[in-house]
Amino acid sequence: MSNAPPNNASAPHQAIGLLYQDHHGWLVGWLRRRLGCSHNAADLAQDTFVRLINGSLPEVREPRHYLVTVAKRVMVDHFRRRALERAYLEALAQQPQAEEVSPEVRLQIMETLLALDAMLLGLGHKPRQAFLMSQLLGMNYNEIAERLGVSVSSVTKYIAKATEQCLLFALDAEH
Repeated sequence: MSNAPPNNASAPHQAIGLLYQDHHGWLVGWLRRRLGCSHNAADLAQDTFVRLINGSLPEVREPRHYLVTVAKRVMVDHFRRRALERAYLEALAQQPQAEEVSPEVRLQIMETLLALDAMLLGLGHKPRQAFLMSQLLGMNYNEIAERLGVSVSSVTKYIAKATEQCLLFALDAEH
């Protein structure tokens, strides 16, 4: 037996383990009522606890309230990811069948789209749309302004703001 003090690095993991043990079943039920699917509820409950493991766990006074807050964020990310996947698959279905895209290439495209989505997360709807129309659809500023119902000057500002957001995201990712 060792008389060494307990490893404090494992304390957060122990706290998460207790949180999991005491509230996992409840969280799955809460998610199932909102999603209407026990499989998705179980997956998102696991994702919620993975997010806790990968983050820093603050002192939690109301564990269920805290878990609901984290789970809501996980659900939002899940729905955004599904919407991106659906949009990508719809766009793919509209393309001519010149070449079949391999599963590896599809995965790479989805990862790129998810990274782009993360980069643009803090932007408002119109700056985000303007940037995507410009970069993904190749639309010019006049076309974007007309589609969004704004001035070309606004589109210029939107694109500049989105570009800055992407650069800041890339710089943060390097560190």
